[in-house]
Amino acid sequence: MAATHREVYPATGRATASTSLEAGRCEHGLIPEVEWKPGKKEYAVMLTLALISLMVALDATILVSVLPRLATDLGGTATDAFWAGTSYLLSCAVCQPFIAALSDIFGRKELLVASVMFFTLGTVLCAPIAKDFTVFFVGRSIQGIGGGGIITMGQVIFADIVPLRQRPKYFSLVLAAWALGSVLGPLIGGLFVEHVIWPWCFYINFPFCALGLVLVPIYIKLRTVKTSLFSKLCRVDWVGGFFFIGGLTSFLVGISWAGIQFEWKSAQAVTPMIIGTIGVILAIIWEIYGTGEPFLRPSLFCSTSALATYACALFQGFILFCALYYIPFYFTAIRFEPPTQSGLDIFPVTCFLLPGSIVISLVTTRIGRYRWAIWSGWVVTAFGCGLLVLLDVDTKTPVWAVILAIFGIGHGMLLTSVNIGIQAVSHVEDMGRAAAMYAFMRTLGMSIGVAIGGTVFQNVMINKLDELGLPHSIAHNSEAYVKTLSLMDPKDPERIAAVQAYLAGFHGVYWTITGAAIASFAISLIIRRHSMDKLLESKFKLKGARPPPPAIMAMPAPPAESDPTMSTTNCIPPIYKRSPVSSQTSSTNDTESTYVGSSQSQKSRGCGQELPSDAQKVSSESQGSKGTQKEQSQEQDTEVRVQEQSHCDNGEEAAEKRERHHADDQRATQELAIVAYNIQPGGRVAHVNVFRQAAEFSYGLDTWDHEHRDRPDRPASR
Repeated sequence: MAATHREVYPATGRATASTSLEAGRCEHGLIPEVEWKPGKKEYAVMLTLALISLMVALDATILVSVLPRLATDLGGTATDAFWAGTSYLLSCAVCQPFIAALSDIFGRKELLVASVMFFTLGTVLCAPIAKDFTVFFVGRSIQGIGGGGIITMGQVIFADIVPLRQRPKYFSLVLAAWALGSVLGPLIGGLFVEHVIWPWCFYINFPFCALGLVLVPIYIKLRTVKTSLFSKLCRVDWVGGFFFIGGLTSFLVGISWAGIQFEWKSAQAVTPMIIGTIGVILAIIWEIYGTGEPFLRPSLFCSTSALATYACALFQGFILFCALYYIPFYFTAIRFEPPTQSGLDIFPVTCFLLPGSIVISLVTTRIGRYRWAIWSGWVVTAFGCGLLVLLDVDTKTPVWAVILAIFGIGHGMLLTSVNIGIQAVSHVEDMGRAAAMYAFMRTLGMSIGVAIGGTVFQNVMINKLDELGLPHSIAHNSEAYVKTLSLMDPKDPERIAAVQAYLAGFHGVYWTITGAAIASFAISLIIRRHSMDKLLESKFKLKGARPPPPAIMAMPAPPAESDPTMSTTNCIPPIYKRSPVSSQTSSTNDTESTYVGSSQSQKSRGCGQELPSDAQKVSSESQGSKGTQKEQSQEQDTEVRVQEQSHCDNGEEAAEKRERHHADDQRATQELAIVAYNIQPGGRVAHVNVFRQAAEFSYGLDTWDHEHRDRPDRPASR
């Protein structure tokens, strides 16, 4: 259904519908202002989140080119090198939903600072301290907890401060930092391996950690209701968190062991997966029936659209990390390029992933639609993954560069569209948790991708080695054996056969991610359309920031032109008819207004009683001259005030009355924006006379200004 705006003609008060890309009708009758722009506070938050996200993305991929050297220096095997990356992703994934829930209780800034501190501690354990893989694994796991918290809090904080319609445009800053770090990580890691030592892959994190520990407390200041520490601890869902984190960790460890360290049917692989599955099931049962404040909200999974978008996020992380891990490995093992060059070779992914993500963000914000980007992204991604199978021993540079560019474009489209799609299909109050769940599902896909990708690569390679009569030890120690191959004569039959085995393993991985991309496209077709024009509703408010623009109510369907009995007042939303007009409407700048959580039924402006029916409606005789209409409105207003005075005759009730006056002022300002929004095509605010005319039409502006302009409890005009 096309987005619409309605033009209201002063002469008749009737509305007509016309198509527009910049004005849309929300499913719930609410249209947020299109042109939201961040202030200095918001930009400071965005840049801070982008900086620490760059650090996390860089750390997640920088070891791709370093694993062979790392295994040699720490006295480990290819399996140990594999766990160097898997331990990070595993701990990063399992803690994200629980961290998001803790931030609702203890605060956004507190959890983000704690995440940066965890990341710093893990970095210290990995670089200066680690002399063997045991300490290294512990450090990487702690790093993963911190990295997962940073990823999650970035998503949640954006959901707190940026309206959904504008969120794709501004969140592209964080996505660009994440994509840049993901692709530059292998390049920087290769430079460190060739010219310095591998611990520099972790030393590079320290400047980012220091900046994060300084900038986060300064700029991430989100206010909320303060409670005691004891009450906060009582609200934490400790039981659900224990079952979920423990069960998911056990399940992922079993998947990671299967096919690499142990056979899939072995007890060592099956037992952890069974225990993990039982733990996750117990966690789900507890979240539904056993706790009053679940950290996994069932409302996040209440529709097929939500389940489909989460599945898309899972496959997105799975495909992206498989590619980022095995494409540089292809250049190292097949083309025998040094680590630095293999990192440079995936640069086409960066060059097209970033522009693709930014373009999709801008277009999505502009038109308010996201499903087309998800579908197109999966089609392009599936095509790019399929083309990866063409990579061979002697593939020309222009060919593989174009293939990687197509792959980058597809994932650039998905990075934005899937993220926004998940939040669009969620309830307004669940948007922050939905954003965190997206980050969790994508990271979970990454950890599963490394495990399943390694299993596919190793098993396909073993089958090929059997055909060629070569030992299985080559597949079990594939990273370290690359150095041995590079020292052989290029015409050596053993080297040629081993290269063919490596190539078969890579093709197995590429076919796997191609199938995953096709399956994801089929799943994405289930996603139904949901409006992006939603309220910004969060209990966390950025201190000192510019308030968001008003959420305004969509005009009702216009009356039939042939119906002469339809009153012109029926073109105005019911709550708007008798609302007072704030003097702030005399200014053309509405960017300082704030959202109202939900539209409320019209109440008496005194003690909360419903207005009498004769005071709620404007008589049909008011369709005459403006002066007659104003007199009638003033008379009705006088009746309402007399009724209020009869009920509110003491100081306490008078205070309640003033509070209601204040709330009505703010609500009326937003409701009057209906006419201004819809009378001019493109969603731009019209002249201030529109506000005044609407006020005269529904309330009587002269009386309101005279009686309330100088009221002491009235907020100062901006």
